[in-house]
Amino acid sequence: MTGAGRTAGLAGVADLEPLARRREQRAWNWYDWANSGYFTTIGTVLFAPWLIHVAGQAAGPCRPSGCVRTVSLLGLHLATGSLPAYLTSFATIAGALLLPVVGALVDRSSRKKAHMACYGWVGAAFAATLFWVDDGRWQLGAVAIVASNILAGCSLVAYYAILVDIATEDERDRVSSHGWAWGYLGGGVLLAANLGVVGLHGALGLSEGLAVRLSLLSAALWWAGFTLIPWLRLRDHPVRHEVGGPGSLVQRSFGQLRATLRELPGYPMTLRFLLAYLFYNDGIQTVIVSASTYGAEQLHLGASVLIATILLVQFVAFGGALLFGRLAGRFGAYRLILWGTAGWMVVVLLAYLLPRGQAVPFLALAVLIAVVMGGTQALSRSFFSLLIPRGREGEYFSLYQACERGTSWFGTLLFGVVFQLTGSYRPAIVALVVFFVLGAGLLLLVDPARGARDAGNRLPRTR
Repeated sequence: MTGAGRTAGLAGVADLEPLARRREQRAWNWYDWANSGYFTTIGTVLFAPWLIHVAGQAAGPCRPSGCVRTVSLLGLHLATGSLPAYLTSFATIAGALLLPVVGALVDRSSRKKAHMACYGWVGAAFAATLFWVDDGRWQLGAVAIVASNILAGCSLVAYYAILVDIATEDERDRVSSHGWAWGYLGGGVLLAANLGVVGLHGALGLSEGLAVRLSLLSAALWWAGFTLIPWLRLRDHPVRHEVGGPGSLVQRSFGQLRATLRELPGYPMTLRFLLAYLFYNDGIQTVIVSASTYGAEQLHLGASVLIATILLVQFVAFGGALLFGRLAGRFGAYRLILWGTAGWMVVVLLAYLLPRGQAVPFLALAVLIAVVMGGTQALSRSFFSLLIPRGREGEYFSLYQACERGTSWFGTLLFGVVFQLTGSYRPAIVALVVFFVLGAGLLLLVDPARGARDAGNRLPRTR
């Protein structure tokens, strides 16, 4: 073959690379679909009330009327009603400490998809044991939720790191937005099916407890089963930032983690965005967690309205993520995230004004929440990828996850304290505006072009 022929052949092969990336991007989206079944059915809706019920079986009858039933854990007497919150908080803090080491391991490996899938499958196996949580066996549920929660975070570190391997700077906003959209859609589809099973358990010939346990099991199987798609279709990519030296892979990973933490102040835009994300994401998570309490206790809305709201948010957020992804191609992710934080300020102020006992305004606000929620979360992931030094995606995304998971109790603490001081959830919900103000203020200190340049990347082109 002549030199010109070889060049033409290479060009032909090179032209196929965008198609290969698109195939991988579609496969990557499926992991958002897979793990969202766990986070919605188990993490958001069904696990907490079921564990409280099972722990109550172990605690026995409560006499006299009004006493608080407790169970013993490591010598501590814990109220059954607080048990899910304590377990989730413990898993969150433990995960925040472990994730940076996992991130360093991911960066040293050329098989990121194996890390993602294996953490996911083991996490799903723990989640599947929730089916046997019954007849007072709350301890099994405690172990299962802590382990599955931590492993889900580990798998997401690897999953986020893969984004940089399969998408160029110009593609990441679109790819991340599509992933979040698929996650909301998948989580919503499974949750709707499971709520139908629980609500119609009698007609299906099931006891309510069995219906709940089957739903918990379905989320684990959903997570494990759909993880096969990215596992089979994603490619392995070479390590971008190989770290040599003495010691095992784990020892070198700990050493690299220490180096990353020392170097982080040298990337001031990256550090500022992490701090901004810490605040505005905490506000987002608190609004999501507190919405049902606010609707039930302050607005006196029924369970059917709250269930409809949860499903509405899941499906509208699908469209919100896609909308923000499209708008990012025109205005840029950074600007859209700023607009999103402003939208969250509007959300909490409108929530303060919602009338009691009226479902329509509450549902209308849920639509607004869903739009800004899907968009800000999807674009935060893709924008942060531009601020990461090449080859260090696992380490930096582990810090991103640690900011998301390890500090997500600040907002709920403020919400609870304000309610205790005022006796009303209205000032408690509006107090959350401080997180969005702080987040927006720190975002204004971020120079996107400098941050991408310092990390060795470039900003996507906008139309």
